[in-house]
Amino acid sequence: MKTHAYLRAFLAGTFVPTLLLPLVLAVFVVVRLVLRVPVPIERGMIFPMALAPLAWALWNMLWVASHARTHLAIGLHGGLLPLLLMPAGAALATCLGVLHLGEYGATWFHACTVPYALIAPVFLCVLAGYYLLWKYAVGFLNRELEIE
Repeated sequence: MKTHAYLRAFLAGTFVPTLLLPLVLAVFVVVRLVLRVPVPIERGMIFPMALAPLAWALWNMLWVASHARTHLAIGLHGGLLPLLLMPAGAALATCLGVLHLGEYGATWFHACTVPYALIAPVFLCVLAGYYLLWKYAVGFLNRELEIE
């Protein structure tokens, strides 16, 4: 199974977010409907759910294409993805009026303010999570599909 390496990389990249995003959506539905948190989070969930698998797939294809030259570990490569996704998402949300950056924090949907002091540790946790998911899950799939 040595042909179509980029197709196999695309499929391996889409696998993890496709499994995780319905779980994340279920948690948000419980928070919104059962716990009655007054934040309209469903408006901000659909667009990222559509783009996350595509971003992971293209990022995995980029790793396959560049690995021979860069020799970058897959976990580190995957850990770099939030450095692109989160600022791009914040910029898009700001342009669409969903996110407002204030003096002390970011306000989502004019309802939920998150202080900047909390955003930084969450961002570091996201980086660590991406690193681990890419190192173990996507790396495993790449080895199984004989991409590496």
